[in-house]
Amino acid sequence: MIFVRVASFPEWREKARHLLLAGVPPAEVDWEGEGLFAEELPPPGVGRPHVPKAFMEAAERAACYRDSRRWGLLYRILWRIQHESRQLLEVSSDDDVVALRHMVDEVRRDSHKMKAFVRFRKLGDEYIAWHEQSHLVLERTAPFFARRFGPMRWAILTPDSSAYWDGKELRFGPGVARAQAPEGDEMEELWKTYYTNIFNPARVKVSAMKAEMPVKYWKTMPETALIPGLLAGAEQRVREMIRVDSTSLEERPDLWAARLLEAGAPLGELGEAVMRCRGCELCEKTHAVFGAGSPTAPLVFVGEQPGDQEDKQGKPFVGPAGQILRQTLGALRIPVEHVYLTNAVKHFHWEDKGNSRLHKRASPTQIRICRPWAEAEIQTIRPRVVCCLGVTAAQSLLRPDFRLTRQRGQLIESPLADKVLATFHPSYLLRLPDPEERARQRALFDQDIALAYRLSLEP
Repeated sequence: MIFVRVASFPEWREKARHLLLAGVPPAEVDWEGEGLFAEELPPPGVGRPHVPKAFMEAAERAACYRDSRRWGLLYRILWRIQHESRQLLEVSSDDDVVALRHMVDEVRRDSHKMKAFVRFRKLGDEYIAWHEQSHLVLERTAPFFARRFGPMRWAILTPDSSAYWDGKELRFGPGVARAQAPEGDEMEELWKTYYTNIFNPARVKVSAMKAEMPVKYWKTMPETALIPGLLAGAEQRVREMIRVDSTSLEERPDLWAARLLEAGAPLGELGEAVMRCRGCELCEKTHAVFGAGSPTAPLVFVGEQPGDQEDKQGKPFVGPAGQILRQTLGALRIPVEHVYLTNAVKHFHWEDKGNSRLHKRASPTQIRICRPWAEAEIQTIRPRVVCCLGVTAAQSLLRPDFRLTRQRGQLIESPLADKVLATFHPSYLLRLPDPEERARQRALFDQDIALAYRLSLEP
């Protein structure tokens, strides 16, 4: 038996590669390092193992799971990928794969909890927060706070380790006990006032609230002291929220979409509301085209707007551009139930050219007014991956300055989903006159769609 002790994912990766090349099977390795003898690795073999990227990404996340047995599980899966099947991760019923996905999901959930429930206190010119993490997610999650708070100096303290940001560099240090963390500051009352105003009484279900916001985090969240009083007046506040006549809502898609989300409305109700929306002048000119596909699809494609055929048939992506997308989906053998198709703008914007209706790009105002409907669809479906097709969709849902020429096919951080990317709209391919250039760009398009599909299959 070989006894191995590791403390980080890079250390595990190095030793796992060594053992794999040396031909040491999982049954002969004790990764918990409890043996009586010092660690002695066998001589390494020659070569370099070819490991699927999907496994390494999942393994890096699972390495944060708080269980010393994780290292043995990861090596066993790595060994099986090399000696049994490179498609092992696609076998959803396999016990090892199930265990890996559980670890990945728990780590992802704990990272989300850290982003949601960390509360900073002002201490001089710095902001300090103490957080009790269920898994070892601080180093993985801290860069989010560095990006979010820019030049602000802050520290996040946990019992396991601490993160420090001076506005330029992110550093990590030892853990800190709860007693050493600050208790309150002058901004706390302002935060409580804000929380009182944003508290959503329409979704008050105490058991669900505690599941989403576990009680273990309440001791570091000043707003939780307000919850009993807010719950007591919830019924009256709900009545006040819905005291808006339907005509007003039809002219305010932002409010209407928000109300439907608060009520947990299914996609069918969202679609009915879109058909009645009167938020901009496009509703007077064409029919609304809502999304189509599985309400639990892990992959959502968002195009720019319906075309002539979509307007006539009332379905997304059924015209010439849609056929290109559907051909690619078919060629990649992507199951129908795996995908949901929709558009950032729900109406066909066109200008009259004699016997034809020529596509016209929606205005910034029209895009802004329609955005809540696309966002509501995505929030209701909760996909793993969102792929924006075309610059209008990307600028609507991601950033106004988004550029396909620079960011096509790249992963973009967004609250829409775990993985978000953008590629060409298939109509772009139809407009290319040169056959060779069209073939080259089509290959890039197909490559991006394949990437989106692969990402949607990952744990």
